[in-house]
Amino acid sequence: MSVADLARPTDQPVHHRPERTRLALGFIPLVDAAPLIVAERCGFFTAEGLDVALVREASWANIRDKVAVGALDGGHMLAPMLLATPRRVMVTGLALGRGDNGIVLGERLSKAPIGDVIAGAVTPPTFAVVFPYSVHTYLLRVWLTTNGVDPDQDVRIIVVPPPQMPQMLATGRIDGFCAGAPWPALAVARGAGRLAATGAQIAPTAPDKVLGVTADWADQHPATHQALIRAVIRAGIWADDPANRADLIELLADPDAVGVDASLLQPHAQAFHRHALPLTADADWLLAEMRAAGHLADAGAAAIVYRPDLYRQAAASLGLPV
Repeated sequence: MSVADLARPTDQPVHHRPERTRLALGFIPLVDAAPLIVAERCGFFTAEGLDVALVREASWANIRDKVAVGALDGGHMLAPMLLATPRRVMVTGLALGRGDNGIVLGERLSKAPIGDVIAGAVTPPTFAVVFPYSVHTYLLRVWLTTNGVDPDQDVRIIVVPPPQMPQMLATGRIDGFCAGAPWPALAVARGAGRLAATGAQIAPTAPDKVLGVTADWADQHPATHQALIRAVIRAGIWADDPANRADLIELLADPDAVGVDASLLQPHAQAFHRHALPLTADADWLLAEMRAAGHLADAGAAAIVYRPDLYRQAAASLGLPV
């Protein structure tokens, strides 16, 4: 499918037209929200007969709670967050990103080896993550353990919204953080810290964000859900095209989107469409890390929350290989 074809309206049979067309989706200002931002700005939602309002939220908990009560129809969500909810509460038919995360250390932890620095600290260093149930938590725990640090005994781990992390690091309120792009790059650019490791170095295929909706919403709006997934697939293909890189960066730099200087977005060439299929193997990896962290996780959640069948249905209707 050529890029020119992507924005053409989908001619769906009457019984496949969306049950509802006006939707509200939440997102956090991160690079991996790009497929949603592109779908709204470039007309891919409109091409699927949807009128979508993107709502920039301050925290992952806000999105989860608003989706759960119906204040939002769905959104950009942390995959482990869906897996941690009771069975059949949340589902995903589309993955949004993986690997574009980083661990940044502040001045207090600037010397190596990090294990010795932490062992000699008078008070336990404080690290920030975006949410307890997040790949950032599990990446940080793996990295600390690899460096001889007990994540449960030797450090404090707190939750901070990603856009606040660089400033908190600069002022010494935290000693390090793990978050997604562009916030590690922003912290380094401001001189607040150094990049100690990337998510790709720690766990190259670790899953991260997904397009999440409630199971009830998906059951009640199957055609709307398919239209939504199709639009975001189209947007991911557009975002992956090198010819659109400059336009993508401009869209993300907008204050209503990610809202950082375009220069901080230049290094990030995440593949969105290539990782869009929500694999149950990814969910299994997350569940194993959740259990290792002492987070309760339903062993059967992977097959219930992760719905590759929904992705394959949408991709097939676009004529894409599945």
